[in-house]
Amino acid sequence: MQRINSDCETTIKTTVIPINAGRNSQVAVKWAVDHLLKKNSNCVLIHVRTKPITNSNDNIDEDVPKHGRPPTQEELHQFFLPFRGFCARKGIEAKELVLHDIDVPSALTDYAIENSVNNVVVGACSSPWSAFIRRFKEVDVASTLAKTLPESSTLYVISKGKVQMIRPSGPPIPQDDQSKNIEATPPKPIRDIVALLQNAQLVQPKKFLDDSNRKPMKDAGNVWELDMEDVILVTPSLANNVEDNNSPRGPRLSAGSLSTQTSSNQTSPANSNDSSGECSSGNHEVISSDSFKCLFSPKPPIQTNIEAEIKKLKLELKKTSEQYGMACREAVFAKQKTTELEKFREEKERNVEKARLAEEAALALAQVERQKAKVAMESAEMLQRLAEMETQKRKLAELKAKHQEEERRKTLQDIVYNSIPYRRYNIEEIEVATNGFNDALKIGEGGYGPVFKGVLDHTVVAIKVLRPDLAHGERQFQQEVIVLSTIRHPNMVLLLGACPEFGCLVYEHMDYGSLEDRLFRKDHTPPIPWKDRFRIASEIATGLLFLHQAKPEPIVHRDMKPANILLTKNCVSKISDVGLARLVPASVPNKTTQYRFTGAAGTFFYIDPEYQQTGLLGVKSDIYSFGMVLLQIITAKPPMGLSHLVEEAIREGNFLDVLDPSVADCPVKEALAIAKLAIKCCELRKRDRPDLSTVILPELNRISQIWNCDED
Repeated sequence: MQRINSDCETTIKTTVIPINAGRNSQVAVKWAVDHLLKKNSNCVLIHVRTKPITNSNDNIDEDVPKHGRPPTQEELHQFFLPFRGFCARKGIEAKELVLHDIDVPSALTDYAIENSVNNVVVGACSSPWSAFIRRFKEVDVASTLAKTLPESSTLYVISKGKVQMIRPSGPPIPQDDQSKNIEATPPKPIRDIVALLQNAQLVQPKKFLDDSNRKPMKDAGNVWELDMEDVILVTPSLANNVEDNNSPRGPRLSAGSLSTQTSSNQTSPANSNDSSGECSSGNHEVISSDSFKCLFSPKPPIQTNIEAEIKKLKLELKKTSEQYGMACREAVFAKQKTTELEKFREEKERNVEKARLAEEAALALAQVERQKAKVAMESAEMLQRLAEMETQKRKLAELKAKHQEEERRKTLQDIVYNSIPYRRYNIEEIEVATNGFNDALKIGEGGYGPVFKGVLDHTVVAIKVLRPDLAHGERQFQQEVIVLSTIRHPNMVLLLGACPEFGCLVYEHMDYGSLEDRLFRKDHTPPIPWKDRFRIASEIATGLLFLHQAKPEPIVHRDMKPANILLTKNCVSKISDVGLARLVPASVPNKTTQYRFTGAAGTFFYIDPEYQQTGLLGVKSDIYSFGMVLLQIITAKPPMGLSHLVEEAIREGNFLDVLDPSVADCPVKEALAIAKLAIKCCELRKRDRPDLSTVILPELNRISQIWNCDED
């Protein structure tokens, strides 16, 4: 049994698939590729070309070998190319053959016997009229193959992608048993008749071929049964050909062997009188109808019993073969199952071993990691203690250095602050001047604190009071005192004195208020004329340039906006609120711009974006704020999105729509020049903004002078 199983496993099975141009062949090939064939399977695609049964001596297809021929180019395109794709999906190389025979089942049966085919896959006709059509038109290939295929071949009938019928195969009959069976089946007289019929050419009248009601030749209990009335002439060949025929199916009388012959010696008296019932081996013998009737007369009882016994033995052999095939398949299945279970057991053992080794390795690794973690924790605790000690030392050192720096800065500021010459007022004088900080005298309030109107030394003044909760208020107070006490300019607010104990600053009083109040016409004040607007822009640029050119270091205002520009009753503008001003290093001789790194300060919408992002303060930080002030001077609009609004209006030709409508007779040309200059000042990068001394101030002075000349 082990040897049989090994043979079954190592044998490469051959699968034959008959094809034609119909859809059934596609269904059969697709099913075989998906369910039956493997990568190295032996697959044969066969197309059968049928030839008609004629009595002529035409030599059509006589040169075609019995084992078939390769397809022609036309046949390849018509039949075989559509099926190559199915086989190519699984890497199956299919052999392609064309067979010639009178019908399809005969050709496939002969090929299966001669080539020991294991499987035959055929497509079944899926039409509901197929049974009716087969009855009158054509042969049912599937049902015929189920009867004629050898028992060693398995037949699969496929319909609509599913198996409609399976005719299982039995075990192949050994060669010795086949020869013994052939030698033992017919007695010698019957064997001679079989040889005579196999190698003879039966001459029939024309009505034999034309008559649709002729009796067929069939295999029955005796060897052959023929309608003797239809047989006219037999010309035998050598009788020993029967001895060499080892086909398990026995001789088959093909309709292609039938032909008509007319000869003068076929009716010789010598041959016609031979009625002894024995067949000689001459080259040409004439056998009459009486002789055939003698030969095929009813058999004696002994022969009938022998044939019945043979039939019984055949049935028993078939049953035994089926049982043997089933046992073989069960053995193969059992062996496969055993192999799978063995593999599963080995795999499970390997997995268990791997898990055990992995567990041991994990435990060892965990032990090592625990040791490492313990050492690391001890090291971390030690480092943490050292770090805490170092941090404590650093904090103490920083506090000490900060305290020393603060003491030094205060000492230095006191020296500078006390050395600055300015008028010092006491709090009593400030209270008297403001009538006890009466709200009726309050004229405004900024980020520094409220501003009151008062009288000191018979002079109307503006007193700015520091808010107590203001962060860095004292620093702003000292900065403004230092800046305004050391500079004098017509466009800078004049500092008259201060009260350092309470952070009060005394300025000259500006009768017309701030530029912001006048642009937005607070308290219904009249609008500023265009001539004064151009002059105010020029005066602001002049005062800002004075701060930027201060010695020994330039001063950056950092909070340039209309609220910090005050106006006299004659609309003369002066810059105020320099508490956020900072000193920056002066430019070096090679024209390199110097910056100071500080925290961002100022009013939103006016702060330089680059300064706000980087903290680098320079003189061009005031240029951005000044550009926003210029745009508000000509438009009288809030600063939010103002530069983009004006730029879009200039681009679309709607510039007049954004100008201040409260003032008539606008000089569009001069206003447009100021707007373009202001947009350049509002560039995001400092290096793209124009220079105040060489570009901005000359252009503003030119516009102001042109307008003054026109007015004159």
